Amino acid sequence: MSTDTDTGTDSGGADRVPFEPIQPVRAYQRVAEQIEERILGGELPPGSRLPAERELVKQFAVGRSTIREALRVLQSSGLIRSRPGDPQGAEVLGVSPDNLSQALARLARSSLSGLGELVQFRMVLEAESYRLAARLRSEDDLARMTALVDLMEEAAPARPRAFSEADADFHRAVAEASGNALLALCARAVHDAVVGVIEGKLTGSGGDAGEWMRRSVAHHRQVLAALRTGDAHRAAHLGRRALYEHYAEFVAPEERELLRAALDD
Repeated sequence: MSTDTDTGTDSGGADRVPFEPIQPVRAYQRVAEQIEERILGGELPPGSRLPAERELVKQFAVGRSTIREALRVLQSSGLIRSRPGDPQGAEVLGVSPDNLSQALARLARSSLSGLGELVQFRMVLEAESYRLAARLRSEDDLARMTALVDLMEEAAPARPRAFSEADADFHRAVAEASGNALLALCARAVHDAVVGVIEGKLTGSGGDAGEWMRRSVAHHRQVLAALRTGDAHRAAHLGRRALYEHYAEFVAPEERELLRAALDD
C-alpha cells in the first residue's frame, strides 16, 4: 500500500508556509551566550574578572580570534570592559542603568519613537515610583532624600553640576524606596535618557537658571512632604505635573497630547 512516506510527498504540504534556511550560529556567539548567562545569573557579579584570554581559549577550546570577538560583543552590550591581552581578564560590569539609558536615548533620536513618548514614559514611571515610595519608604529613605534636597538648595545657583547630581540622586532614592529594583533601574535610565536628549536645548534656552533651581527645590520639598505623610496620590500628581511643566516646551506640539494624557487619572 502506497503512503506519503513511500512517495516522498506530503499531502497538503504545498499549502503550507515553507521553512526558511537556518543561519548557522558562529562559535563566538556561543561563547558570548555562555558568559552572558553567567553574568545575568549572578555567578559573575559586577567588579569580578573573567579569566584571561589564554585561559578562555583553553576552556572553550576555540581560537583566540573567537574569544576576542565574543568579548567585543559583550563589551558592546555594556556587560564587560575588555582590553585585548589584559592579563587580569575583562572586568564584569553587569546590567546597569547606563546600558538601558543609552538604548532609550538612541530610541528617542530614531524614527521609531520621539521625545514625547520618552517623556510620557518617564511621567508614568516616576508617578508610580512616587506612589509606591509614599507607601513603602523607611525613615532612612526620608533622611537620605532630605539630605539631597538640602544639598540641592546649598548648590543653587553657583554649582549647577552639584545641583544636577543631587537632583538625579534624589530621583534615584525615591525609585529605590519603591522597593522594586526593576522600577528603580528603569526610572533612573529614563531620567538620564531624557536629560541626555534635551541637554543641549536646556543649555541654550536662556532664562534665569537660579530661579529655575529655586523652584525645583521647592517642588522637591513638596514631594518630600507628601512622601513623609504617605500621601501617595499627591506625590504621584506632583511628579507628573513637574515633568510636564519642565519638558512640554521641548516636545513637538503634535506630541504634547501624549504628555497631557499622562497628567492625571
